[in-house]
Amino acid sequence: MKTKHLEIDQTDQQILIQLKQDCRRSYRELAAAIGMSPAALIERMKKLEINGVITDYSANFDYLKLGFEFMAIVQINVSGDLLEVQQKISKLKGIAAIYDVTGQYDSVAVTMSKNRNEFSALVKKIQTIPGVEKTNSSVVLNIVKKLSEFKEI
Repeated sequence: MKTKHLEIDQTDQQILIQLKQDCRRSYRELAAAIGMSPAALIERMKKLEINGVITDYSANFDYLKLGFEFMAIVQINVSGDLLEVQQKISKLKGIAAIYDVTGQYDSVAVTMSKNRNEFSALVKKIQTIPGVEKTNSSVVLNIVKKLSEFKEI
């Protein structure tokens, strides 16, 4: 599936940077930070939304403070309908993300669990899904940089 890239100019880029820093600000505050009128900012943001560049506005959480002490990466080999298996895995409690990848494994799941026992139960659930051939898990020891910290535009 080929993704259509949208050409953005410096103003759009500044809007995205400002939103990444703090999307809770009012249109007026964002417009002032960029040096444009609120009406022009709203129009630009709507264009970015319509074209799928801005997909959501959300808050980031510290999952450790919420009790998710055990994060792991689970590599998965699948036989049969890969997308169907990935959809089933994605619905399991504790799956933070699932990716279709190249290499030795077909898929990678990022998991968030409150403890080792919860993680163990999650891996066993993954392994019972028809089509899952093999898993390989790596426990995350430290988070150096999170996906939400990616700021390149």
